[in-house]
Amino acid sequence: MAIKQWRTFLMPYQQAVEELKIKFKSIRREFKFKNEYSPIEFVTGRVKEVASILEKVKKFNISMDRIEFELEDIAGIRIMCQFVDDIMKVVNIIRKRKDLTILYEKDYITNVKESGYRSYHIIIKYPVNLSIGCKEIISEIQIRTLGMNFWATAEHSLNYKYKQHIPGNLKTKLKQAADTVYKLDELMTQIKDEIRDAQRLFDVKSHIVSNITDALTSLISLGGIKEFTNYQIQLTTLIEIGDINQLNSLLLKIQRDIDKYKKF
Repeated sequence: MAIKQWRTFLMPYQQAVEELKIKFKSIRREFKFKNEYSPIEFVTGRVKEVASILEKVKKFNISMDRIEFELEDIAGIRIMCQFVDDIMKVVNIIRKRKDLTILYEKDYITNVKESGYRSYHIIIKYPVNLSIGCKEIISEIQIRTLGMNFWATAEHSLNYKYKQHIPGNLKTKLKQAADTVYKLDELMTQIKDEIRDAQRLFDVKSHIVSNITDALTSLISLGGIKEFTNYQIQLTTLIEIGDINQLNSLLLKIQRDIDKYKKF
């Protein structure tokens, strides 16, 4: 296949990746908008490089005219979660979607690979609307924790270096590392409520600080230069050592001064 043919072939896969990334990022934004915890931490995606496609075609003896039917991961989406139990929440979100069809699922968290690899894979069929009509693309969605992703990235790099033949002693250390990562994930899950409370507190504080900054901008535009300087000093102190109630109190003071200047 010539370069131009490859570009044409891969174009719908690129479109599928971009659309799916936007949709899953939107789910995260929806949770945040409703001030709810999002099981999706962040989303990435990629289309397989031609060299990687050809390598896999050779490895599995796939004929060129069967690539789009037998290679499931030409288009790949990766969804990262903070905690292990978030993974199934994301899986259930995907299962309920009407804009894609799940072909099958592979649970490498319950059924850990011999190497130590853990992740949840969902193979989907996703319709892409092109100028010539609708084309269904087979894509792979991987759902894993940040720790699992760190380990998988390291293993992928080593497999690339050693051409899929990682030395035995290195394999043993990798397996030990994978088990350690999973133990850490389990420990973090046990304190997830504390972590989520801390994150919510941070989000609320950040929102109030943003409102204060906007209010200060309005105040100085109305001529309250002296008050602005005083409040700016207070804000700097409260960001470091203040609590939410103190920040809210400062915001109310600024808003009262804004109302006072508007009356002049």
